[in-house]
Amino acid sequence: MSAPIVAKGLEGVVVGNTALSRVEGQIGRLTFRGYDIHDLARHITFEEAAHLFWKGELPTRAQYDDLKMQMAHARMIPHHVMQIARGLPKNSEPMDALRTLVSALGAGNPLKQPDLSAVMMLTAQTPILLAAFDRYRRGLEFIPPRGDLDHAANYLYMLSGTEPTAAQTRALNVYLVLLSDHGLNASTFAARVIASTWSDLYSCITGAVGALKGPLHGGAPSRALEMIEAIGKKENAETWMRAALAKKERLMGFGHRMYKAEDPRAEILRDLARGVCAPQLFELAQSVEQTGLQILHESKPAERIYTNVEFYSAVILHAVGLAKDMFTPTFAASRMAGWTAHILEQVADNRLIRPDAEYVGPAPRAVKAIDQR
Repeated sequence: MSAPIVAKGLEGVVVGNTALSRVEGQIGRLTFRGYDIHDLARHITFEEAAHLFWKGELPTRAQYDDLKMQMAHARMIPHHVMQIARGLPKNSEPMDALRTLVSALGAGNPLKQPDLSAVMMLTAQTPILLAAFDRYRRGLEFIPPRGDLDHAANYLYMLSGTEPTAAQTRALNVYLVLLSDHGLNASTFAARVIASTWSDLYSCITGAVGALKGPLHGGAPSRALEMIEAIGKKENAETWMRAALAKKERLMGFGHRMYKAEDPRAEILRDLARGVCAPQLFELAQSVEQTGLQILHESKPAERIYTNVEFYSAVILHAVGLAKDMFTPTFAASRMAGWTAHILEQVADNRLIRPDAEYVGPAPRAVKAIDQR
């Protein structure tokens, strides 16, 4: 009998079917329910993307208006959760706060099982949780959501107290759409594994948030901006990046396990950054990107390495006014649409996800009495 093939990290292993998103990494293509990501980024808002994931089609005008109204009404946060947000240590990482607050939302909540009403409510509430915690940790009062602002604009308004410009709102909407789903990534897989046990929605999302927090998954956008800021000037880029590689450090914002061509999301965000960022920052970022790609291609000529979505995500989120430690939580707010859709898809045709592992420990042996060991 041949030994089983162990696929570390489950790379290349197909564990199920999905109708939500398709990543074609060899050619740099991403589609959501058949729609190319370039078309979606040009034409839709986050609410439309959520409708597409949850119901299978882009909304009509009437459906869009109805969803926006429902999400606006769903933004109310229970008093006990707001008290927890206020009481968290001010030095808490925002991702820790989000994980805690999502879990708190599930306590005593009668809408715990995943259905359309529950996933819509949690998706609407996520930016409110983030804005509340961010305001409280800065010693500021909570700003109630506005029903006349869409999902993206309301988030920026609640963080700053100032209504965002049309350009800022569009930039964040594009970001939220682009990052809303991406196949069976680590956090989405975590959510589906938990959903497969018939656990509740809040447990699924708490697990997904925990996975996204990891620096190998969602924790890199802020580090990409930190790298750009540390380089500081275009003329410093090559020296700084070669020194980093010499110390075996990663250049943040480059490379993706799934893509052997340019990540289409990075391409879209680069074009968006050109219009929304301060010219000096965009020119620096572009120089760092070009220098990094050149150095990586020299050092790893056999590999096809491209800019990933995190590089220009960092620049965009900075341009719309977010603090660096709010980048990954905002990624979570975007991915909420995809996570919840995957949970709905899992429970609609469920089988407990329970893979096997090849045992590599000691051979069978006898237990000795404690004084004989």
